[in-house]
Amino acid sequence: MSGDVATVLVVDFGAQYAQLIARRVRECRIYSEIVPHDITADAVRAKAPAAIVLSGGPASVHVDGAPRLDPEIYDLGVPIFGICYGAQLIAQQLGGTVGRNDRGEYGRTSLTKRAGGSALLDDSIAEELTVWMSHFDAITEVPEGFEATASTPNAPVAALECEARVIYGVQHHPEVVHSEQGQDVLRRFLVDLAGIDPTWTMSNIITDSVAAIREQVGDNKVICALSGGVDSAVAAAMVHKAVGDQLTCIYVDTGLMRLNESDQVVETFQKHQGIELIHVDAGERYFTKLAGVTEPETKRKIIGEQFIRIFEEFARGLDDAQFLVQGTLYPDVIESGTKDAAKIKSHHNVGGLPDDLKFDLVEPLRNLFKDEVRKVGSELGLPDEIVLRQPFPGPGLGVRIIGEVTPDKVEILQHADAIVRAEIREAGLETDIWQAFAVLADIRSVGVMGDERTYARPIIIRAVTSDDAMTADWARLPYDLLEKMSNRIINEVDGVNRVVYDVTSKPPGTIEWE
Repeated sequence: MSGDVATVLVVDFGAQYAQLIARRVRECRIYSEIVPHDITADAVRAKAPAAIVLSGGPASVHVDGAPRLDPEIYDLGVPIFGICYGAQLIAQQLGGTVGRNDRGEYGRTSLTKRAGGSALLDDSIAEELTVWMSHFDAITEVPEGFEATASTPNAPVAALECEARVIYGVQHHPEVVHSEQGQDVLRRFLVDLAGIDPTWTMSNIITDSVAAIREQVGDNKVICALSGGVDSAVAAAMVHKAVGDQLTCIYVDTGLMRLNESDQVVETFQKHQGIELIHVDAGERYFTKLAGVTEPETKRKIIGEQFIRIFEEFARGLDDAQFLVQGTLYPDVIESGTKDAAKIKSHHNVGGLPDDLKFDLVEPLRNLFKDEVRKVGSELGLPDEIVLRQPFPGPGLGVRIIGEVTPDKVEILQHADAIVRAEIREAGLETDIWQAFAVLADIRSVGVMGDERTYARPIIIRAVTSDDAMTADWARLPYDLLEKMSNRIINEVDGVNRVVYDVTSKPPGTIEWE
């Protein structure tokens, strides 16, 4: 982000919600960045944040080796907001007391504001709130200069504040949807108390990114491995806006895409976006390599390897290209650590490119979450069919066909999958479902169609709800919708005589079958 954008640092103490906190800050139209808990005061000073949010964490502040914040950070004059463990850390490090409770608070809890007023929990916040707790220890005594402003049945200090130092803390998790007025509390701190102007928008993102890409690339040529997915599509559109015809996209059509998806990619980028696109029709090559292969991991490796080899072949024809575009997102950066190396390293976004593929990396989306990428894509003029597309595995339908992958099986699955997605869309559930798709099983079952006995394949319908794909629940689709999908698939797709619905959550299952 450009230097004039107000930044909030989210200090990660190992909380499962650190990314969620960062997203909630951004929903306030304020840019956020996640940093490790061992960040030094000098490093914070160099970043010049507008505010700091301390996340929760799984440890107790009493445990040896529990993560701490550099004490000098409290003296930098930067507004600080602690959540759960972060609030306890504020209390302990600044001279208060965190007690060891006999029992903790987990799940929904009633929080009551104390009489006497509060800068954080002002009149815009209800006197009593149902909030989400997840703690064992509790603050029992606030530091000098602080006030306790709320309590719960097992947390005598459920909120504390020092208005003079602009340091606040809450024991509950305002970032989760289960906490009433949680976003209001967070916005109250960021906007009203920390004084941050909420001006970070999609337009700001595009303007900053375009300027950064132009500065990085200069007059050099750029190539992009276009997968057809949301991330690479938006990254390509962003780079094209920045450098125009200096960009060439290579789209490797594996023959394993969803129905009409390859035509849509070519139509969108070549005709409507005006991007130079090399369309490689490699389906036959993939089917040859996959012949007789049934083991899932082997299939994945073959599909990934073929992508690399084909990309290399066509990239070599662009000798003057110096940069490669990747659709790396902020969660990738967080989970993989820093990615400041100048040359390409293996990365899932483009199938795992080898180290010796010598291009400098352009990652225009590396500061964004998935939902932000979709908004940027819309702002850049990409159609909904691209930006609202559900997540799709890199190996494509190759891992939704159980057993050997053949052209006839792909055709069956493409048509069944198209019906599933069309009916989800027709029912108005597309935005409620994380993923909905069909799987072709490697078995046959007996059926009766008309007066004839059939021996055909079953289609498995899989639909899940999720926020981040780390966990997922099977979607409770209406019975009449399932019936309609089943009837259409059996009547319209040759080779199918049975439809079943997968009611397994993640964990114990995974979203994909292979």
